Amino acid sequence: MWFFLPKRWISLIAGVSFAALSCTARDAYFAAGPQKNRLETEKLLKILHEEKGESEARFILIQQIVNNVMSAGYPERLNVFLTTYIEQHPTDPFNAYYLFVVAQNYKNARAWPLAAHYYERILRNHPDILIHDQSVHLLCLRELVRIIDKPEYRINYYKELLARFGDSIDEGSTWFYMARTCEALGEWEQALQAYTNFLKYPDTVIEGHADAHHQIMKLLAFHNSDKSWARGSLDSLVAEIKAAIAEKDAPALARLRAEVGFFAISWDQEETAVSAQSMFAIGDFLRGSQVNCARDLDPESTRQEAYLATRGWSYRVPTWYLYFRKIHYPGNPEINGRWEWAGIYFGEKL
Repeated sequence: MWFFLPKRWISLIAGVSFAALSCTARDAYFAAGPQKNRLETEKLLKILHEEKGESEARFILIQQIVNNVMSAGYPERLNVFLTTYIEQHPTDPFNAYYLFVVAQNYKNARAWPLAAHYYERILRNHPDILIHDQSVHLLCLRELVRIIDKPEYRINYYKELLARFGDSIDEGSTWFYMARTCEALGEWEQALQAYTNFLKYPDTVIEGHADAHHQIMKLLAFHNSDKSWARGSLDSLVAEIKAAIAEKDAPALARLRAEVGFFAISWDQEETAVSAQSMFAIGDFLRGSQVNCARDLDPESTRQEAYLATRGWSYRVPTWYLYFRKIHYPGNPEINGRWEWAGIYFGEKL
């Protein structure tokens, strides 16, 4: 994001005689690049040294110096120039912008720790300013949540974004990523509250999470349920279901299936399909049928998911695969890792 001089300042600079300008060794270091570019930068630096007026005048000059040095391809020299200027003018109200340019240069060079250092320095030590109607503090926070890996730091940036810039950000996605950061920290209650806030923004689209709202609704419903259907081991859950089928005990089967997110679909349907969540009376299929369960789980079962083939349910679709999965619920160690009967796949496996 570079800026250009107003015409009145270009005219002023053009009126300065090249012969009248002398350049210090330091200025020569900054005035790099092609001759035309170098001479213009030297001229701007000369005017800057002589400028004793308001900071706005220096700001206009520095913007053009930034443009010249960057276009010449010397961002590291520009960083030295700007940080040196800030040291010499610690009360300049535009120092937040100058440091932001430095931070962006380090970010573009993939020097993430240095970029983060300067973004943080702006937030903590310099009042916010608007550049082209954009808050520099807001820009810093947006960059920090992208480049900082440590969740204990990133969570504070999300909180600051929501507290200070709610009208200027996508609040829905911010709540979502804040919730995931809370999960990474093990702050489960904070994560659930953030997910609850995320659901207030149904139009928010999370890249890479097309069914985010559906999954979060399931998570919160699970959190608020009694989880009585969960079992400590897959073997015990399968044994109970086999016994209920053998005894044609429909109420027992109803108690054993997951109360949240239970699905009943064909193999080519999605779990999130509307019909997948429809309730059906399993007892109607159990009565008058001779259902047999496979002795062992399907060979494609894993440590996280399992399938049990059952046959004899009806003449139309006699084969059902009961689907089991391990519960991922780190908020409660007593529930996390238990097993649930999560759904049914109708028909032979594709």
